[in-house]
Amino acid sequence: MRSVVVTGASTGIGHATTKTLLGKGFRAFGSVRNSTDAERLKAEFGAQFTPLLFDVTDEAAVKEAAEVVRTALNGETLAGLVNNAGVVVPGALLDLDVSDVRRQIDVNVLGPVIVTKAFLPSLGADTALKGAPGRIVMMSSVSGQFGNPLLSPYSTSKFALEGLSESLRRELMLFGVDVVTIVPGPVRTPIWSKAEAIDIARFARSPYLPALTKLRGMLAQLSEKGLPPERIAALVHRALTDARPKARVVASPEPVQTFIAGVLPKRWIDRIIARQLGLAAKPRP
Repeated sequence: MRSVVVTGASTGIGHATTKTLLGKGFRAFGSVRNSTDAERLKAEFGAQFTPLLFDVTDEAAVKEAAEVVRTALNGETLAGLVNNAGVVVPGALLDLDVSDVRRQIDVNVLGPVIVTKAFLPSLGADTALKGAPGRIVMMSSVSGQFGNPLLSPYSTSKFALEGLSESLRRELMLFGVDVVTIVPGPVRTPIWSKAEAIDIARFARSPYLPALTKLRGMLAQLSEKGLPPERIAALVHRALTDARPKARVVASPEPVQTFIAGVLPKRWIDRIIARQLGLAAKPRP
């Protein structure tokens, strides 16, 4: 039986991916950050699911979980690692503390680094294991090639993840371990549906407050119109099982708009966004 590790399995894309892969005959190990979620998922998913209790930024806990998986594999390789866990830190850089940006990078960039390093031996870097090398799926975002104002830490983290993914794909050819990047547009998951609950009180004195208020509403609307997480889960399954998977797969509920945004001159897009959010400079006295 093929085995896969999915980070951030408690909700959203991670939950849908875990459910889909179990339905396709995989054994799944899913990371959660508390015992309540671990017990809930174990009851929901059954015997072929094993919860792993760790935060992706906790190197010691991730290493311990990797040993649990390695023991369970009993000398076989791990078929897949899905680096899905992530957070969104909103706000203009002018208003954010460095600690806010550090948290964003810690979870969305260093988290996948820590997790990947811990599970690489089981994926095939340890050539003494039996079975075919596994694959790594990186959950990026259209924000990985499109810088969103007032979400600059998030965009930065996804730009970095894109670079990490591309470098690793070439680096790990030595072991036959492939890396596939999934690039969703808006998805109906808690990471965006919580947008209306974003506390902007801390930005009450910020010149960006009107734009942040507009952005919060826009994110909530995007979440409502977004792709179902099961759609992304199906792409993850293909990434893990297709004989020749694409290196990078984009999935957007508005593919034409996504394409246009990628080909228009950046200064044009700047002006469009400025009008949408009210970011045009005011005349100085």
